[in-house]
Amino acid sequence: MGCKFRSISCSICLLWLNLFVGIGYSLYNADQENDRITYLPGQPENIGFDQYSGYVTVNQQSGRALFYWLTEAPTNRGPDSRPLVLWLNGGPGCSSVAYGAAEEIGPFRINSDGKTLYSNSYSWNKLANLLFLESPAGVGYSYSNTSSDLYTVGDQRTAEDAYAFLVNWFERFPQYKHRDFYIAGESYAGHYVPQLSQIVYEKNKGIQNPVINFKGFLVGNAVTDDFHDYVGTFEYWWTHGLISDSTYKTLRITCDLGSSTHPSSDCVKALDLADKEMGNIDPYSIYTLPCNTTSSLRLRLRGHYPWMSRAYDPCTESTRKYILISMKFRRHFMPTLREYPTRGNRAVMW
Repeated sequence: MGCKFRSISCSICLLWLNLFVGIGYSLYNADQENDRITYLPGQPENIGFDQYSGYVTVNQQSGRALFYWLTEAPTNRGPDSRPLVLWLNGGPGCSSVAYGAAEEIGPFRINSDGKTLYSNSYSWNKLANLLFLESPAGVGYSYSNTSSDLYTVGDQRTAEDAYAFLVNWFERFPQYKHRDFYIAGESYAGHYVPQLSQIVYEKNKGIQNPVINFKGFLVGNAVTDDFHDYVGTFEYWWTHGLISDSTYKTLRITCDLGSSTHPSSDCVKALDLADKEMGNIDPYSIYTLPCNTTSSLRLRLRGHYPWMSRAYDPCTESTRKYILISMKFRRHFMPTLREYPTRGNRAVMW
């Protein structure tokens, strides 16, 4: 009788456990479905992959929430077996959606009409599930309900908020737990990426099977410090035949490699000469044709500071126009963003 009673009790316990787990799973699944993007305006037909976007709160007290856009690998490439890559744009203050996703490594490009999209043949989501994050709060569609947050932000809090985002995001998307995970970015992400990587690494210490299964990081055209950034910029121009030997030598002699904040008049002249020698090219893709717009002719050295041009893309007008007119694109975005100032971001407030 006792054994039978215990058997019935165990069955009831298992039933409740299954019910509890099922409810929990359905809640996660519901959160995912709420973030699912079924279609973007002007999107090509039969794209063959799933995408999601939404907000993840990183600080309840201040009301800080970060916006993300997940573009999974195509179903015919097995997204369940593909790694997850977090992408961070630099600036600081550049949108990972407007730059990284829409103009660099994302699955879509925006046509010149500013209304329709076409597929990017070289999108990174062909090999990985891409998670674009607008960071820190105040950049792109990420926001804070505490105005002072936008003026007191720094690298440390940016990294801590990004980690809080990851922890909460993995709860919303539990299928990515324990998946191979990488952190990537460009420009000022030369600070963002290693600092976030350090936090993840430290938090994972001693854990055999971590939820955030961090495998490594990669950074392109990284901002490190003035010396290495100056030297690297000048050497790139010179070794790729964009400037003459004499101009390269003049830049190395006249420019203070330890600081790019206040270049000398001789350094400014050398930068002007380098600008003329390079001509109208896209400094980020020197072997392709530039965008024939006023911006491509006007904005290259950005006031003679090489590091300031790193966030620049020659054809941003199409992206801005698309985000302006595409109401469906903003369906996951907060309608009260007008209250929040932005930093280094061209997204329209409404």
